[in-house]
Amino acid sequence: MAAADSGSRPFEPVRPVRAYQGIVEQVEDRVFRGQLRPGERLPSEREMTAQFGVSRSTVREALRVLESDGVVRSRPGDRGGPEVLAFSPASLRKSVTRLVRVDEVGLAELVQFRMLLEGSANLLAATLASDDELAAMGTALSEMEAALDRGYEEFSRADVAFHDTVARASRNILIQVCSDVVRGVVLGLISQKIADAPDRRELMERSLGHHADVLDAVRRRDGPRAARLARESLYDYYAGYVPEEERSLLRALLDEDG
Repeated sequence: MAAADSGSRPFEPVRPVRAYQGIVEQVEDRVFRGQLRPGERLPSEREMTAQFGVSRSTVREALRVLESDGVVRSRPGDRGGPEVLAFSPASLRKSVTRLVRVDEVGLAELVQFRMLLEGSANLLAATLASDDELAAMGTALSEMEAALDRGYEEFSRADVAFHDTVARASRNILIQVCSDVVRGVVLGLISQKIADAPDRRELMERSLGHHADVLDAVRRRDGPRAARLARESLYDYYAGYVPEEERSLLRALLDEDG
């Protein structure tokens, strides 16, 4: 593998308090900017210790984080520094998960983002879905109906299978990964409230009816209708869990003329 281009400036020393985070940020920044490309090598631990002005244990902690996040890979016996890895769905998933779990991202923003993602996924699926994918959506819908009497957990699994198939049919890996992560975080925040709701059966039946409408629109290749249904359904389903003063974030995505 080629060594990293040392024509680029050396790394900058970092403050000793939680210094490993500063190392992680600098390396990630260069990877994101394309200044460190897949297959290139970071400097050796000794060189990084000198460049960052920290102890070798701090460098090793930073490398452990970078490796855990799928940014670099170290192999026993390698004489060069850690190898920069290409981005993958797994590393993207970790990054998005970290982003949406921070306190600054509230439920309203998460639901709004999900409305955008699922509306786009439905729009694309209506044009791009294969016959096999349409059949898989139909199977998931049948499983949702069968799960009405089995409880929320089984219904939810079939629901996820439906949305995963729609996302795959979009042919966009960013939509697939982001939809999965955001859906999981949103459901994690309110799933217990749904499971304990006295009208849980009614909620599941409404959801089943919505999914049937979406599948009908996708089968008819009516992308705008499929996208509108996604946004409207998500608003109806989740707006009650969002503070009133923040619901305008969701209403902004609804079509005024229906």
